[in-house]
Amino acid sequence: MSDATAREQQVLDRIEQARRRPARVTDERITLAHGAGGKATHRLIEAVFLGAFRNPVLEALEDQAVITVGDQRLAFTTDSFVVSPLFFPGGDIGDLAVNGTVNDLAMSGARPLCLSAGFILEEGFPVADLERITASMAAAASNAGVQIVTGDTKVVERGKGDGCYINTAGVGVVERSVDLGAGKAQAGDAVVVSGPIGEHGITVMLARGELEIEADVQSDTAPLHALVDSLLDAAPGVHCLRDATRGGVATVLNEIATASHIAIALEEDRVPVRPAVSGACELLGLDPLYVACEGRFVAVVDGAQADAAVDALRAHPLGESAAVVGRVNADPEGLVLLRTAFGGTRIVDMLVGDPLPRIC
Repeated sequence: MSDATAREQQVLDRIEQARRRPARVTDERITLAHGAGGKATHRLIEAVFLGAFRNPVLEALEDQAVITVGDQRLAFTTDSFVVSPLFFPGGDIGDLAVNGTVNDLAMSGARPLCLSAGFILEEGFPVADLERITASMAAAASNAGVQIVTGDTKVVERGKGDGCYINTAGVGVVERSVDLGAGKAQAGDAVVVSGPIGEHGITVMLARGELEIEADVQSDTAPLHALVDSLLDAAPGVHCLRDATRGGVATVLNEIATASHIAIALEEDRVPVRPAVSGACELLGLDPLYVACEGRFVAVVDGAQADAAVDALRAHPLGESAAVVGRVNADPEGLVLLRTAFGGTRIVDMLVGDPLPRIC
């Protein structure tokens, strides 16, 4: 073994040792990073929430729980939305809440059925804005084929909130004999992205008007269950689905690599990114791999079915730019590696910090 190879192996060994340490929260107080979907979020979930609520269903740490009731498999999920601003090009907090919950159900292969909607409103919030948000939610629910069947409303004092927060929960039925999960990836699988990444996060960031950057971008928020159905019809060898929201594609792939004890090798020049998003990321010093999407997912599928999977996705309007972006290897276990456009290789770690707070 050469000196360079030995040093590289030592680095990988140290990374693996760090990954296997028991999770603990070292901060004394919650920071924005704890809500970013990256390392801090995972430590908080594993050390605090999983530590308190541990059970076999929760331990899977999926975006939804799949439980059996009688002879039916049901998917159940919940999500909260605190996006700022409330209205942005391509969407608003209302359709974001519906689509985000529908998509969490879809990632288990479920057909979404119904949602709840809980509103936390700040005193002084314009009723016209609330009506605009609920109209958007109603339209999104109709488009997704679901109903909002129950809800709740709370009002906090002026200055104690941020206009409007929304919590949703959703129920769906898993009608296929699928068993999808982050721990199901296998060596030889292909990694597929359903479309261009980073659009939602960049759109929300620029909509705040704090940066003198203009870009022709809008949120990709959309319901994905019909696209998932097309994929599963064409490629029954799908092993894992994850929508790339907080933490972006990079964080999703790290979750899969860790849970499945495999390695993922990405090809940078295959990752679909629109020029406007790429340009904005370059100006802001961001990597598109870490920027949130709200209408894209990552699929890990049997390598022999990769072409069929991509063809099925591209036949749907929401998947027309789908691409195979990498492969699953047996090792180095737990790592995501990116072959750059210049021919080098670098480790793509899970998101650290919160470069884009309050994007969903």
